[in-house]
Amino acid sequence: MTTYHQQAYSGALGVEQANKVLRNTYSLLAMTLAFSAVMAGISASMNLPHPGILITLVGYFGLLFFTTKFRNSAMGLVGVFGLTGFMGYTLGPIINRYLSLPNGGEIVMLAMAGTAAIFFALSAYALIKKTNFSFMGSFLTVGILVAFLAGLGAVFFEIAALSLAVSAMFVLLMSGMILYQTSEIVHGGETNYIMATVSLFVSIFNLFTSLLQLLGFMNSDE
Repeated sequence: MTTYHQQAYSGALGVEQANKVLRNTYSLLAMTLAFSAVMAGISASMNLPHPGILITLVGYFGLLFFTTKFRNSAMGLVGVFGLTGFMGYTLGPIINRYLSLPNGGEIVMLAMAGTAAIFFALSAYALIKKTNFSFMGSFLTVGILVAFLAGLGAVFFEIAALSLAVSAMFVLLMSGMILYQTSEIVHGGETNYIMATVSLFVSIFNLFTSLLQLLGFMNSDE
């Protein structure tokens, strides 16, 4: 009986901890999405130039390293907002480019709606079904690495077909990441809400930009 009660108590603590991480993650995610949107709006309204692939990569990985290093302290929050704000700034020029296309406003709105629909649907599925998607971790890591390298190749060698293929890959991979990260929180595999927020934010960001590219290409064909 003692063992049974200990297991039940431990399980209850585990569920309570997972729920706390989940609440903190979604609260911080909402704030960082809003902050990033503000930065993107400022960048777009001021017509700021895109910093370029090299500065973007250095800024992203530098801020990601900072956030990871201080993930267990208040400085980690500074890193999260620095990272998401920087990504918002880089998004402004991208949005301006698509807004300049025929039906550009519709493309941006469709990409936003598609991103929101995918995120909420997959998050709800992971939360309600409580399926453990931890088995996807290795596959997603390899897939993202391959897609990232292919994306760099598409940028440097200016291969449009490869760029579109990478965007399609990222839509699938980021959808998988949303399922995986939400599952990790629910099942106690991720206990740091700062890192969970970063993972979900990056997934949403890449999902949105990938949908933008795919929708922009379809619009140009019309």
